Amino acid sequence: MESNFDLNLPYIDHENEFLFDLNQTPTDEEVETLDLHNEEEDDGLVNSHVYASDLFTETDQEIYNDTEIPSGKKKNLSNVERWAIYNALLERSHDGKLKTNTTRLVSELFLVSIRTVHRIWKQAKETSNGKEVNVCHKKTGRCGRKKIHVDLNQVMAISFHKRTSLRSLSVGLGIATSTLHKRVKEGMLRRHTNAIKPSIKDENKIARLKFCLSMLEKDSSIHEPKFIDMYNIVHIDEKWFYMTKKMEKCYLVPGEEVPHRTCQSKNYIEKVMFLAAMARPRFDEEGNETFSGKIGIFPFVTMQPAKRRSKNRAAGTLELKALTSVKREDIRACLIEKFIPVIHERWPIEDRGKTIFIQQDNAKTHVQSGDKEFKEAACKDGFDICLMNQPANSPDLNILDLGFFSAIQSLQHQTCPRTVADLVHAVEESFKRYSSEKVNYIFLTLQSCMKETMKTGGDNRYKIPHMKKATLDRENRLPLQISCDVSLV
Repeated sequence: MESNFDLNLPYIDHENEFLFDLNQTPTDEEVETLDLHNEEEDDGLVNSHVYASDLFTETDQEIYNDTEIPSGKKKNLSNVERWAIYNALLERSHDGKLKTNTTRLVSELFLVSIRTVHRIWKQAKETSNGKEVNVCHKKTGRCGRKKIHVDLNQVMAISFHKRTSLRSLSVGLGIATSTLHKRVKEGMLRRHTNAIKPSIKDENKIARLKFCLSMLEKDSSIHEPKFIDMYNIVHIDEKWFYMTKKMEKCYLVPGEEVPHRTCQSKNYIEKVMFLAAMARPRFDEEGNETFSGKIGIFPFVTMQPAKRRSKNRAAGTLELKALTSVKREDIRACLIEKFIPVIHERWPIEDRGKTIFIQQDNAKTHVQSGDKEFKEAACKDGFDICLMNQPANSPDLNILDLGFFSAIQSLQHQTCPRTVADLVHAVEESFKRYSSEKVNYIFLTLQSCMKETMKTGGDNRYKIPHMKKATLDRENRLPLQISCDVSLV
C-alpha cells in the first residue's frame, strides 16, 4: 500500500499552515502552544471522570467494610466473597438485568477482574426456576486428592478378632491406617470396648425375670407399674483392692523425667479384700441429705508381729497384714461384729420397724440366709434383718458391681500407698468422699437395668441405658422410681 505521507518532509496544512517537523527540534513557541493545549484536555478529563467510590451506596460501603479485601487481584475467591459479589450485583440489577458499567464498578469494589464478576452473575442466571440460587464455587470434592472409599460390607465381613485395632483392620481391607483414622473421625467407623459378661443359661434367665418382677410395687398402677424405692435393701459384696496397677497412664511436660515404678513381682501385687455395704441414700423435699446410705467398707486384715527386723521396724512390732484367704467364718464375723452394729446405729429411725434385706451374690463363702448366729445378732434391738441372694451370674443386679466399686477404685488409685495401712486408709477415704447423689444415680441405673432385663427375657444382652440423670437432677426432675411397660409384666 502506497502512502503519500513522508515523515521526513514537513507537513503543511492549508487550514493551520505549518505544524512541526519530527526531525527538527521544536521552538519555544511551539512547546508553549502544545503544553497549553494538553492542559486544557487534562482539565476536561478530570472534570468529566467518575470514580467508583463516588457511586458507592450505603449498602456497598457495608459490604466493602465487611469483606476482607486482598492486597491484589485474587484468582480463587471463597464462597463468602462470591456471595458478596452476587449481592452487590443483585442490588444494582433491575428485573434481572444489570445497568451499564455495573460489572466494572463491582469488580473495582472487590478488586477482582470483570470476567470473574461476569461468571458469578452468569452462574446465578443459569439457575433453574424454582431452585435456590447457588453461586458457590464448584471445586469442593472435585480438586485435590480423591477420597478413598471404604466398603462397610467388606468391614463387616472381617471377623471381630481381626479388627481390634486400626492396623489389623487396615491389613484386612488393604487400606492405609491413616485413611481408616480419617473415616473414624468422620463417624463412618466407631471404636467399641467390649467387656466379657457372664454366661446366662435358661434357668438363669427365668430366675432373673422373677427377681426383677419381685422388685415391682404391688400397689402400683396397672397401666404404669413401677419399681420399689429400694430404701430397705442393703447391697453387700467383696472386692480386692490392689496397692497399684500394672499399667498407669499420666501426662508429662517436655523434659520431665519419666516415673520409675518397681515391685517384687507384678503378678503378686499386694492387695486387701474389703466387704462393702451400701443402701440407697435419702433426701428431704428440699434436696438435703438425711441418710447417706453408706453403711461401711470393712477390710479383712489382722495385726501380726513382725518376724524379722528391718530398717523400718524392729522384730516383734505389730503390723497390719491382709488376709490372703477369706472364708465363710471371716465373713460371718465381719457381718456380726462390724456390719450389724453400724446398721443398728445409722439406720433411719422411721424405718426401724420394717424388714431390712441384705442382698448378696451366690459365692460359696457367703453366709446362708438361715444361719443361726447371724439371725440371733440381726434380731436384736427390735430389728428385722434378713439375707437374700440375687440371681446367679447377675452382677448387673447389684449396685456395687454395677458402678460403685469402679468409682471408688478410681479414687483410690489417685493415692500412692506404700503399706497395707496406707491402702486401707486410702480405700476408706475414697468410700467417704464418694458423693451420695451419685450413689442414688446408681440405684436408678439398677432399675433401668432391671427394665432392660425384662425386655430381653432375662438375658444380659443389652446396653445400659443413659438417662442424663445429672441434668434431670439439676432441673429437679429426677425420678425416684423407674416405670416400665405393662407388656413386660
